[in-house]
Amino acid sequence: MWKRAEKIAERIRKEDDFLVVTHIDADGITAGSIAAETLKNLDKDFEIRFLKQLDPLTLQALKEDGRLLWFTDLGSGMANVIGDAIITDHHEPVLDVPLEKRGDILAYTDTVEKVTEYHLNPHLFGLNGSTDISGAGTAFMVAYSVSKDNAYLSALAIVGAVGDMQALKTGRLEGLNREILDIGKKAGVLEWKMDISLYGRETRELHRMLQYASEPPFPGITGDEEAAIAFLLEIGIDLKDERGEWRRWGDLADWERKRVINGLMNLMLDSGYDARDVQSLISEVYLLTKEEEGTVLHDANEFSTLLNSCGRYGFGDVGYRVCAGDRGEYLKKALDLLQGHRRVLVEMLGFIQDGGIREYGSIQYFHGGDSIPEEITGTLAGMALSSGMAASDRPIFAFTTKDDGNIKVSGRATQSMVNKGLRLDEIMNRAAEQLGGAGGGHDIAAGATIPAGKEEEFLKIADEMVRSQMKK
Repeated sequence: MWKRAEKIAERIRKEDDFLVVTHIDADGITAGSIAAETLKNLDKDFEIRFLKQLDPLTLQALKEDGRLLWFTDLGSGMANVIGDAIITDHHEPVLDVPLEKRGDILAYTDTVEKVTEYHLNPHLFGLNGSTDISGAGTAFMVAYSVSKDNAYLSALAIVGAVGDMQALKTGRLEGLNREILDIGKKAGVLEWKMDISLYGRETRELHRMLQYASEPPFPGITGDEEAAIAFLLEIGIDLKDERGEWRRWGDLADWERKRVINGLMNLMLDSGYDARDVQSLISEVYLLTKEEEGTVLHDANEFSTLLNSCGRYGFGDVGYRVCAGDRGEYLKKALDLLQGHRRVLVEMLGFIQDGGIREYGSIQYFHGGDSIPEEITGTLAGMALSSGMAASDRPIFAFTTKDDGNIKVSGRATQSMVNKGLRLDEIMNRAAEQLGGAGGGHDIAAGATIPAGKEEEFLKIADEMVRSQMKK
């Protein structure tokens, strides 16, 4: 992969004008930002665009632009028809050019060798794009191959990997992600340690960190501020400092942190959680050492959530500006988007709770109609699954109506389901394909687009596939 990255770097040095095309989630925004910063450092002309998805019509328009295209965190799914371009992605690639497409304006070759000439993807090298490296990671490999002075961009690559949930399976980043961590540590931009894995370690008051915990949720505490306060007082934790201000996780002494962790673990065990889920309370956390402690940018997990709140609402450019170093106007805009994102999530979770989550054989689902924005459907599905709102022993599928009238499907599962054989990416791909749509993603989180009115057929196919996978 490093050899392929060097080949792409050589191509970049020779070209002058680029169009960077990237996805709208945290991994996509960091990947596109890494590419843009690499080009800026070379004094190249470039533009960056953010896409929800890449389709044939959009691709044709991009190809007619005339600049060299650099796809980050997308493109591999259409590698067979993209043509002369750079692709740094981690999703399952499509390489074979269908016979009916050969000679088409989108197709330029029927050989895999040409398709992969400037295509960097872990799946092409026998690695796993869900755990070994993210889209931001592959973009960083190229950036680092262009110049070792780009080592500082490793921090963004780790934010992208964390945002893509690459550490979920084992509680730590693996594979090429660890090489990127080492590069970042040597560059003085990254550190990591074992700590509580809850969101809000840096920025939330201690009791609110527990109140809003959803991965994992704490029975009797999650969603209840008074219960969170009572739990902490019961185990002997002072909630306020000598100035009367609410304490955060970073304010606690080591013995206090251990006491909170032990208390939460005992609560989880008493509530029937298995050992793997209890162990997930502690994981590696990744810190951006050049950012101020106690801010949303210091912790990779919180940074990635900030970027997601930008991209999901059509402000990928705001996220890019923050990644590029803006700590004034654009950071304020991003923080405002984050607050708005939280309000929308709370409102939509209430909508789901009122409408109810329905069971269908071995799966469960809810339909948001045109009330739930398609950009946050997957996030809501994951929150419903992890918060106890939905059953924890089966995957959940969420439907919502897209602007074009088609149906967006988002699927979410737990690591224990994946350990038993579940592959949501295969389900989304095959089910959608049978219904005239398209889908893909990762084993634990995936999405698809299907024609309106095909939801019942989708559920039937998905149910059969889940039964088959879990049985195996």
